[in-house]
Amino acid sequence: MVSPCFGKVYRIQLRFRLTIHQQNAHTVFFLIVLPLLIFTYGYGGWRLSFYLSWPWNAVWAVSVAAIALSPLVAVHMRELALWRRLGDLYSWISYVSFSFFITLTGSFILRDLVGTLLQSAEFELPATDIHLDAAALIAACLSTLWGLYQSRRTPTVQNVDIAIDGLPQELSGLRIAQLSDLHVGPTIKRDFVQRVVDRTNALQPDLIVFTGDMADGPVDRLQADVEPLTELRAPLGQFSVTGNHEYYSGVHDWTAQTESLGFSVLLNDSRLIKRGKHRIALVGVTDFSAETIVPDHRSDPQGALANAPKADLTILLAHQPRSIHAAAGADIQLSGHTHGGQFIPWKYIVPLQQTYLAGLHRHKSTWLYVHSGCGYWGPPLRLGAPSEIALHTIRSIS
Repeated sequence: MVSPCFGKVYRIQLRFRLTIHQQNAHTVFFLIVLPLLIFTYGYGGWRLSFYLSWPWNAVWAVSVAAIALSPLVAVHMRELALWRRLGDLYSWISYVSFSFFITLTGSFILRDLVGTLLQSAEFELPATDIHLDAAALIAACLSTLWGLYQSRRTPTVQNVDIAIDGLPQELSGLRIAQLSDLHVGPTIKRDFVQRVVDRTNALQPDLIVFTGDMADGPVDRLQADVEPLTELRAPLGQFSVTGNHEYYSGVHDWTAQTESLGFSVLLNDSRLIKRGKHRIALVGVTDFSAETIVPDHRSDPQGALANAPKADLTILLAHQPRSIHAAAGADIQLSGHTHGGQFIPWKYIVPLQQTYLAGLHRHKSTWLYVHSGCGYWGPPLRLGAPSEIALHTIRSIS
């Protein structure tokens, strides 16, 4: 029996580590995120100010600064119960504004670079500066609307065939529905989750897996929004692993909540699934960076795979694709985390951390599938990285 004193010490240690992690997150915010925010809002706002005179340019500058601060204000508003509904509405306004300024700055950068290159080549532009700026503004508006639609629509089904050498014919045709990175939170609510559930059940998969990042926020605030996940059905069961965002929002609470939704949560653990006379080892590990917040949740793919029962097919669930470097022994690894980049410039930044961005890859003797996510994180914007529900069909090539 664990003494109350030990439990109190453990909780103090956990809070201390979470505080250290938050301090590190604050450092990253001020060194990386804040400069990017200032540039995103500043460049687009500065370019539009060319067409305003005093005092309207000053009014515009103050307005842009207020919009730039709005996501941070929204986060704190949602912490107060009385302001929670207003905070969600404010989040919508702030994040859509953020989406617009992302595309606006990108459009103006592209317009300015192309214009500068053409002028340096002494090429006479067919339009005036105001026409080119108007074109950039229109492009930003259209991109924002398209990115909003792409992020909010029901994820499309991505059919993936994975061929396994030596797989028994009785296991050939096994269908696994993979969900990932739902990110239920201020702008993703119950109705979106219900659409994902309905589309997944319509596929009639044999097995359903969720590869992390179910929500952004505490359980007591989002419990009703994730409730439709209880309706997921698959004859071989539903399984889940933790992503990094579960640790930001209280991993123990979210693990218990996920179990109550009908999932078996695998924390460096495995389950033996029988289909007829053949065996499938489903192995799941904690998030790659879990131990920075919860020490005893250190991700251990090697240990989990070594302790897994012998089977005809071994599948590893790991939130981050970079776990593939410790996945020797798995036939397949299913991951998420990257969102496929979600939008530029992250499509080119994410690969600096993760070896694989999206889709199916062969890493040594293991197949790796990186899910682009069902939802989104931050601004409701997806450009060049559509959301998905992955349906994997495992086939034998023997």
